[in-house]
Amino acid sequence: HLKGTDCVFVCLSLSLSLSLCYRDITYSILFEAVTTMLVLLSYQLFHKEILRDGLIYQYLMKGRCLSLTSQLVKTLLYNFIRQEKCPPPATHIFEQQSDGGGLLYGLASGVASGLWSVFALGGAGSKPGLDQEQNPLPLSNQSLLLLLVLANLTDGPNNCPNPYRQAVTCFKNTQDTSSIPTEQHHMFQINFNSLYTALCEQQRSDQATLILYTLLHQNTNMRTYMLSRTDMENLVMPILKILYHVEDRNSHHVYMALIILLILTEEDTFNRSIHEVVLKNITWYSERSLTEISLGSLLILVVIRTIQFNMTRTRDKYLHTNCLAALANMSAQFRCLHQYAAQRIISLFALLSKKHNKILEQATQSVRGLRRADYAQDLNVIEEVIRMMLEIINSCLSNSLHHNPNLVYALLYKRELFEQFRTHPSFQDIMQNLETVSFFSQRLEAAGTDLSVERVQEVIMKGAQALPKDRLKKFPELKFRYVEEDQPEDFFIPYVWSLVFNSGVGLNWSPTGIELFSMDSG
Repeated sequence: HLKGTDCVFVCLSLSLSLSLCYRDITYSILFEAVTTMLVLLSYQLFHKEILRDGLIYQYLMKGRCLSLTSQLVKTLLYNFIRQEKCPPPATHIFEQQSDGGGLLYGLASGVASGLWSVFALGGAGSKPGLDQEQNPLPLSNQSLLLLLVLANLTDGPNNCPNPYRQAVTCFKNTQDTSSIPTEQHHMFQINFNSLYTALCEQQRSDQATLILYTLLHQNTNMRTYMLSRTDMENLVMPILKILYHVEDRNSHHVYMALIILLILTEEDTFNRSIHEVVLKNITWYSERSLTEISLGSLLILVVIRTIQFNMTRTRDKYLHTNCLAALANMSAQFRCLHQYAAQRIISLFALLSKKHNKILEQATQSVRGLRRADYAQDLNVIEEVIRMMLEIINSCLSNSLHHNPNLVYALLYKRELFEQFRTHPSFQDIMQNLETVSFFSQRLEAAGTDLSVERVQEVIMKGAQALPKDRLKKFPELKFRYVEEDQPEDFFIPYVWSLVFNSGVGLNWSPTGIELFSMDSG
């Protein structure tokens, strides 16, 4: 009979020691050790409030377990990186030795055989659909879940920091030869290239997106490395697919994908480089055939589509605010926007304008004072969004007019949309630059009629070069940065445990006992 502290220590030791001799014969035992750690920590599921103490919590935060922190985090990350599939049945793994193999052999064989039945057939704790075919990487999945649980544990009493979060936020690249600061007790090194590849390849689940967010937001070494990559499309494209298929994703997954884009767009190098990456035949984008488009233009299309979906369905204020913030961060670096991307920017403004007019009409017709107050609040919100869209367009015009003839053409084609806002007190200052379209309109009229698309773009390009610089008013640069809430654990701990509940392999808890999150959000 093991005491609680011994059980935790044994699980950690097994996780570390077996990972060093990683073979089929140890896969099942290593999986069981990781799973046992999740079970030991699952007491949080049965409490509505976020727990900041507890027996298992204390064992993990101090004593013998504390010394294993960096090794455990490194092992869990490598389990995720390796993406090892579940080995064949135990009968093919263990060959009976002539001397019987002893007690340890029999124990290992028995554990592995039992666990294989969980992987392949589904045990008593398995949830429907969690079989080997749909979850061929149980150890990778379970390790990632445990890593997220540990990294999101609250800090200890007396502001004692969570050592597992510290380990996640400070590890370095194996290629980094600089010395490790002595004050960073949980520092370790890992192969960034292998981790980056795994992050790119596994962006299908909430937990893979959540660990990407965690590393981008909290580990400056990993963030710097990611932004230095010349193949950022491998990371960005899976995130765009998550947003594109917003109807099939839960709100938390969509939210984390958006935050990842927002963090990336904080960097001007990223905003410039995505317009230099040319993509061919984007088959998953079904609204229009995209045979050739820059990564930057595709990002704009997907973000605008997400805003439009949110406006017509969920109406989540935070979602469209983060979408607009990402577009605003990019706007000064818009380069050679695809014709369709430029059209979608203007069509989004048209949708906002239509919504603004509808609210205005409803407010005018309303006779009840309380209802009028509600409409006034709605009007203020939509006008804030319109203002931000005008600032995004203005930023593009004032910083990269000559790079975006398609946007100028789209503005010319739909210039009547902006007429009603020219005299509006909330928009008069920002409308000045948009009025420069009349300059291009005059040049196009002088060029004749029945102009080809190529000829229109040529006239606009020459007009952009001839336009006096003082005609465009400069405004402060649009820059938004992501900041976590004061108590992020109130969001992340229920979210992480909902992932464990729904995605853990071979784990099952009675839904009636869950208090941490509502089952419809889990």
